Amino acid sequence: MNDSNFLKEHNAKSLWHPMAHPADSLANPPTIITGASGVRIRDIDGHEVIDAVGGLWNVNLGFSCQPVKDAIAAQLDVLPYYSTFRGTSNDQVIQLAEELRTFFAPDGLSRAFFTSGGSDSVETALRLARQYHKIRGEAARTKFLSLKKGYHGTHMGGASVNGNANFRTQYEPLLPGCHHIPAPYTYRNPFNESDPERLAQLCLQALEDEITFQGAGTIAAFIMEPILGAGGVIPPHASFMPGVREICDKYGILLIADEVITAFGRTGSWSGSRHWGVQPDFMCTAKAITNGYFPFGAVMIADQVAEVFEQDETGRAAIGHGYTYSGHPVGAAAALSCLQETQRLNVPQNAAARGQELHQGLQALQQKYALIGDVRGGHGLMCAMELVADRDTKSAADKKTLATLQEVTYQNGTMVRVSGPNIILSPPLILSAQDVTDILAALDIGFAAVS
Repeated sequence: MNDSNFLKEHNAKSLWHPMAHPADSLANPPTIITGASGVRIRDIDGHEVIDAVGGLWNVNLGFSCQPVKDAIAAQLDVLPYYSTFRGTSNDQVIQLAEELRTFFAPDGLSRAFFTSGGSDSVETALRLARQYHKIRGEAARTKFLSLKKGYHGTHMGGASVNGNANFRTQYEPLLPGCHHIPAPYTYRNPFNESDPERLAQLCLQALEDEITFQGAGTIAAFIMEPILGAGGVIPPHASFMPGVREICDKYGILLIADEVITAFGRTGSWSGSRHWGVQPDFMCTAKAITNGYFPFGAVMIADQVAEVFEQDETGRAAIGHGYTYSGHPVGAAAALSCLQETQRLNVPQNAAARGQELHQGLQALQQKYALIGDVRGGHGLMCAMELVADRDTKSAADKKTLATLQEVTYQNGTMVRVSGPNIILSPPLILSAQDVTDILAALDIGFAAVS
């Protein structure tokens, strides 16, 4: 193993980092994380902080979940890999599919298609949605609708339904037939509407208007996050997702719930769809399914969709899609252990309680610092602060301010994530009340340094 001097000297020289300008990574070398335990991470200089990012929304059970580590190690000794393409399977993936069928039964989902991660899961759902309509003889249904500010990964399909220009502009032209409607984002929206319930209805009207304009018979699916995550933690009004479900049913459009972030307890409910009382046609999952310890994902499929595929006699339901690592036995073993531990700990209960404390603490900081224009959260451990240079004009805070805030907060004990003008918090779901207090204290020092 090379020493710390070597690692610092070569930081970002041969490695391009995701979601970063290569020149910026060279000018401002990334923090080198070398260890972690519980909810804390440790850098190359031995500085230890609370990870309020939760890895990347995915380390729900923290960094010391021994049962998942043991499951991975044990499976490597028995069957480190085999394909699940037509003709072969493995014991772990069969067991996992049955466990997920039980877990997601309240969501109306009973079949699983396994992937290597969240972007793969979104791509899979988009492709299967188009195929579903072709099997049913509605081949013209190829378009997708989604929300501005939504995030759906980085594959070509996911980038096309993404609602953030940062993930689109440099890669256009993208997939044709992808159209966006305004998000129920009370702080900034084209309707200048701050009432959440009224805004939800305006966005639903915009959705129905877009369907009418495009022609319902041309639309395959609407994809949405139950709570928008990477776009800045935007919780809709409770009426919004049920309203989307109703409109999709009205026009024969499939509803894809992107729950790569929200599944497995983060919202304070077992799934984001369940949080709003909605049953989707497809649910995209990944991230917390293995606690971030192994790249793995699953698309869960509703009974009525599965039946169309399974009862087909034309041959159109043959799935010409999959990944080398779909149903990887090590990933499946990790997911089985992770699911068991997630349920044993009843993580939604703690996520709801700690999330409420964190949200209230951020609101108190907003009263103290004019830099905080908006605080969003209140649904489990998903919170964000939108920083502004001026509250009246809502002009965004500059990048230097955000970078300084992040660094000072880090030096005082907490890693937070900067995304555009937002500070996003998505800590592990095993967070303690004291951890919440420590996160808020570090942020307080960070804000004091830039105010």
